[in-house]
Amino acid sequence: MLVAVPPRGDPADDALVALLRAWLPARRWFPAKTGAADVGLVGTLTFPDEPTGARVRILLVRVQARGVDAVLQVPLAFGPGPGDVIGSLGGTTVRDGAGDPEFLQRWLAAAQGPGASVEPAAARVMTGEQSNTSVILPGRGSSRPVAILKVLRTIADGSNPDVDVPRRLVEVGWDGVPTPLGWLVARWTAGDGSPAEGYLGVMSAFVPDAEDGFELACHHAREHRTFDDEAALLGGLVADMHAALVRGFGSAAAEDGAGAVARQVAERFTWAVGQVPALTAFRAGVDGVLADLSSAPTAPARQRVHGDLHLGQVLRSNGRWFVTDFEGEPLAPLAERTRPDFAVRDVAGLVRSFDYAAAVGGLRGEAAGAWSGSARRAALAAYDAAAGTTLAQGSGAAGSLLRAFELDKALYEAVYEQRNRPSWLPIPLAGVSRLLG
Repeated sequence: MLVAVPPRGDPADDALVALLRAWLPARRWFPAKTGAADVGLVGTLTFPDEPTGARVRILLVRVQARGVDAVLQVPLAFGPGPGDVIGSLGGTTVRDGAGDPEFLQRWLAAAQGPGASVEPAAARVMTGEQSNTSVILPGRGSSRPVAILKVLRTIADGSNPDVDVPRRLVEVGWDGVPTPLGWLVARWTAGDGSPAEGYLGVMSAFVPDAEDGFELACHHAREHRTFDDEAALLGGLVADMHAALVRGFGSAAAEDGAGAVARQVAERFTWAVGQVPALTAFRAGVDGVLADLSSAPTAPARQRVHGDLHLGQVLRSNGRWFVTDFEGEPLAPLAERTRPDFAVRDVAGLVRSFDYAAAVGGLRGEAAGAWSGSARRAALAAYDAAAGTTLAQGSGAAGSLLRAFELDKALYEAVYEQRNRPSWLPIPLAGVSRLLG
């Protein structure tokens, strides 16, 4: 475990924070996207047995803005080398150290877990990520990747589901996740003066020859090939994952479960109509969904779930699927991300993403609906066969919940597209129309 040294008013630390204030807002993972943000030093982490003249350290900084209060991890490397240049301090170049060989070597030496034989000097930082930084590590004496290190940019007090859930799934014998190989924990002082402890990152086995699930589905749509076989495999995998999550974390009876979801969807619809007036035409259909939910006599048990499942969170490799990214929304409270939920929410997220794959793959109108609808039916039938549910029929409390969760997701998508990609608004609107008949 690394322990942060609180700020002591050191001019050098103040100068580093000043560099970060200028550099951070342009990072994709910076949480304050609009408006002014206050950036202050929480503490500095150094690795055990730090040698004289060590070129790496980790700064923990607190970002406060309207609706944002987050602690960020910024590994730093000093002198020439790989990584984005943050600035210069006393004539020395200061770089983002996430992919620096010395940082990686020190990280691996300090981490817990089974570990892996990797070559930090040949590491490669992945591009395009939103909330974290991932580094691909080849095996020692080989160019073949064997591990991937996810450096968590937003850290939180407590357990992290992206570390704890895969570890637990592997412990109960489920191999549908990349195996965790190492994890690093830190302790720091929270803004209210209380002690905080959480994960800095996790290294997992690299999935070879992997294809991103969303890109693969888009490719199928683009070539006018059905995705049904792959969707069925995914449906069965998700059912197996849910069963493994129950083995690992247990389940609990849902009190007022359907009623709580009905209130959530009602609030979502009121919010969405205010942003997307075209949704007003669906009011009667939404009322029907709410009435159906409210009359459900029982609801499935709550359990640990993935929490943000869609085609972009699965990988296809050598004839099988793997599930990744159990972190959920990094800026959401930890209690919310680890709270037991209905497994059906994961299924709804998966099948909603078929609509987007069809659209990004170039399908339109009836062709898009037929492609995504066929994949949806295949995934639900396979899930039912493995889990003993009746989602494909839409019957029972689980069927009512699936419809409600799909609707909730589509309403959110409609607002997002209205604000950011108006030309894509027909995608969620078509989904709402299908769900409401």
